[in-house]
Amino acid sequence: MLSKNFYFQLIIRVVFITIAALIFAFSATVFNLYFLIPSLISLIFLVQQLIRFLNRNNRRMAYFFESIKNEDYSLQFPENESFESLNELNKGLNKVNHLIRETQIKNKAQEKYFQEILKEASIGILTFNEKGHILFSNPTAKKLLNHEHLNHIKQVAMINQDLYEMLQNIQPFDKKLFDFSNERESSQLVIKASKIVLNEKPLLLVVIQDIKSELDEKETDSWIKLIRVLTHEIMNTIAPITSISESLLKQHKSNTTFDQNRIVTITKGLQVIQEQSHNLTAFVQSYRTLLNVSKPDKEIIKISKLFEKTQELMQDEFRKNSIEFTIQSNSDMLEIFADDKQITQVLLNLLKNSSQALFETSNPSITLESGINSSGEKYIRVKDNGKGISPQELEKIFVPFYTTKANGTGIGLSLSKQILILHGGSLNVKSIPNKETIFTLHF
Repeated sequence: MLSKNFYFQLIIRVVFITIAALIFAFSATVFNLYFLIPSLISLIFLVQQLIRFLNRNNRRMAYFFESIKNEDYSLQFPENESFESLNELNKGLNKVNHLIRETQIKNKAQEKYFQEILKEASIGILTFNEKGHILFSNPTAKKLLNHEHLNHIKQVAMINQDLYEMLQNIQPFDKKLFDFSNERESSQLVIKASKIVLNEKPLLLVVIQDIKSELDEKETDSWIKLIRVLTHEIMNTIAPITSISESLLKQHKSNTTFDQNRIVTITKGLQVIQEQSHNLTAFVQSYRTLLNVSKPDKEIIKISKLFEKTQELMQDEFRKNSIEFTIQSNSDMLEIFADDKQITQVLLNLLKNSSQALFETSNPSITLESGINSSGEKYIRVKDNGKGISPQELEKIFVPFYTTKANGTGIGLSLSKQILILHGGSLNVKSIPNKETIFTLHF
């Protein structure tokens, strides 16, 4: 802020200029040369001094802004001028210069900090503008794309043409899966895109992640679980066959005569072998059914109609078990693009599971719900207040042939999940034992 001294100096100069101008005007009127020439010289001198007085501040301001423009923060103005107003101005400029320098240092330190984070990130990050010029790419992105210098997305075409076309056509909020191979290794990339604005210019931020190791780990874990279940089921079926066969063989070797009791024993043993063989055949047949799920014949169907049909098919069982069944829907006009028969099969399987889980529950209830979540996905939920599923069982319920029921086949939930995957959706479960269990179909 300018001090009173500055205003006083300015007013004094203006007053003297005004007096000199009046004298000059009066002298010019009466044509008095004795006062005309000195007053003109005085007026020019005073105006010149005023201009110099004002330009002194202007030059300081010009130097200050020029140094800021050139990012030169070493400029310092003297704070011991004869005029107090200039001292205050210089102090203010020096203080602003110091604050800008400190802010610049902090911003550079923060920028370096974030750059180090991006360099060490395990996911690839790159940004490019509408013309395809890559403005930033971290080392992980260069490694995943197998290219050290990325300046334009056209360079990706030299690596893989399909990947280049994907990056060229990717839109904000898109999520793509791409199998990428080079001379060194193969990887499975998940590519996500989002839009950002930098300096009023739109940019596309692309995040690339290699999930091959995670998929391999999940795949191995799934195979281990499947083999464990298959081994258990097959051994349970074969063990009686082996035991009875050995017993019958021993009896035959020990005695070659066949009395009535021996014939009855052999007959019973062969019947057990036949039953177990049929069980093993049925087990293999169910495995074949799981592997041969037909491709969905999709059409636009109203969820309300789907619910009505499902309720009609299940109402006898609900009535027999005194189960309160309710339907909740945000809109009767909500539609999905799906195979009517397959989704009905999934819902019937989930409702039957819920009904069986309510066997020892007081005030049993099942709710069938539909709507649209915050991500814009349509969903169907099957909710019950039964005994629930323990955390240990939650990890296994979608494994084929895993079941906790005495007479269960263990393919219902795995088949339902496969149907949802073929529809491009998912089947998830959340359970709080003895409170509620919710199966959610995402479309």
